[in-house]
Order: sequence, then C-alpha cells, then structure tokens
Amino acid sequence: MSRAFVNDDAADSAADEAPEIRIPIPAGSRNYMTPEGAAMLADELAKLETMVRPKIAADIDRAGKAGSSADTLSSLRKSLARVDRRIEYLSRMASLADTIEPPASGYARVSFGARVTVLEPDGTERSWRIVGVDEADPERGLVGWTSPLAKALMGKEAGGVALVRLPEGSMELKVVSVG
Repeated sequence: MSRAFVNDDAADSAADEAPEIRIPIPAGSRNYMTPEGAAMLADELAKLETMVRPKIAADIDRAGKAGSSADTLSSLRKSLARVDRRIEYLSRMASLADTIEPPASGYARVSFGARVTVLEPDGTERSWRIVGVDEADPERGLVGWTSPLAKALMGKEAGGVALVRLPEGSMELKVVSVG
C-alpha cells in the first residue's frame, strides 16, 4: 500500500486525546513510599525507558521500512503510546516521591510503613502493612496510606480501636499489635 493512503497522524492524534494522567494522592501531598516501593518504581521506570520503549520504537521503524500493514503499525504505535503514558505516570510519581525509612526503634503506633494486626468484629485476625499508593495490594496485606482502612488505623496503639468507614458500612477494628 502506498504511504500516501496511510494516516500517520491518526495514531499521534489519538495519543493527544488521551485523558490527563490522574495522580492517586491528595493534591499537595508527597508520594510516600517504602524503600521497597521506591526501588520497584525506579526499576520499572528504568526498564521502560532503556529497554521497552527503544525496542517498540525500533519495531515501528522496521515495520514501516518493511511496508507492514496499517494494522501492524497501528498496534505498535498504540503499544508505544501505552508505554509513554506509563513512563509519564511513573516520572510524575517519582518527582513527588518521599521514601520513608522505618524507624530504628520500631513502631509504637500505626504509621506509614508499619505492619498492624487487627481483630475484626467476627473474631478474624488480619495483618496489614501501610504502604504507598502504588505499592498497595490488599490481597497481599498491603494497603495504601490514602485508603479508609489506613486512615482509620493511623496513630493507634496496640489495644486501641479504630472505626473504619467503608461504602458498605462502618466496622470497628481492635489493634492487636503494631510492628
């Protein structure tokens, strides 16, 4: 197919129409991260910038020179746009990053980075670690500091009670231990 009939600007204009990247922390806040989370962010950003993006750009160049189909080129350009968006997001989050080291003396109260074990109303014990928003993985016991659970637990000591307000209702949690 002649290059005259391919709309090279279509992929560019589609990327321009992408919604603004939403930063998941309160306006004016720092991006609090554990040392592990900061290392993961830096590693992912470096990999995307030095390995993934250059490979996709080279694939686009090769596909264009080989006269690949418009669908192939479009797919590659979309992949590049997704990678560029991720790089932009990670760069913005890194620019706001504030790595919080754990205190040498341990945690007396629930605070960022602490692991807290709670007793739920039904007698179930659960353990959570308060981490950065991009580190959160509730299934692994990691909750972001901006979550309702983390906010309710912050500042509590062992023996304290936290009232967590969730969309499905409120729940009282007794703090069993902080570490």
